[in-house]
Amino acid sequence: MWKVVRQIAKTGICTEAAPDIGAIDAAQVARIQQELLDILGQALTIREVDAGSCNGCELEINALGNPYYNLQGLGIKFVASPRHADLLLVTGPVSRNMETALKRTYDATPEPKLVVAVGDCACDGGIFGESYATCGRVANVIPVDEVIPGCPPAPLEILRGILKAVRRRVVSQRSVGK
Repeated sequence: MWKVVRQIAKTGICTEAAPDIGAIDAAQVARIQQELLDILGQALTIREVDAGSCNGCELEINALGNPYYNLQGLGIKFVASPRHADLLLVTGPVSRNMETALKRTYDATPEPKLVVAVGDCACDGGIFGESYATCGRVANVIPVDEVIPGCPPAPLEILRGILKAVRRRVVSQRSVGK
């Protein structure tokens, strides 16, 4: 037992430092909230779909809900039904068994819908590619508006990708004149 205590005292604390995302003040949060309201007229609602991933990306997506990133404080929330969603967040290479379910989820999402592919597997098939078991990337099954590469991408990159997809949709709607 003393050997373990000495090892603990010698090694010290071995945790990582919190990531530096810069100082986010109340003005920035209010600006993001107002931008989302201007774009959507409501809070952004997301339906997350695991199309066959290893759950690495899901862990990073779940981290967005902790107090450090405070996703709900920005007016963004996850919903259980695609019928209530504005955006689909898809992870993993699309397995053959999830192909129909992903298409049905996409069809059930009301217009205007956004699709964001999260992680290398969703963006380009990752190490799995296309095979007898997978359809490969998400874009092979449904249209994708934004891709967020990484294995897995950091929570901050996921948040940036979501906001980029929403902004891109607004710019395209303004250029069309809708």
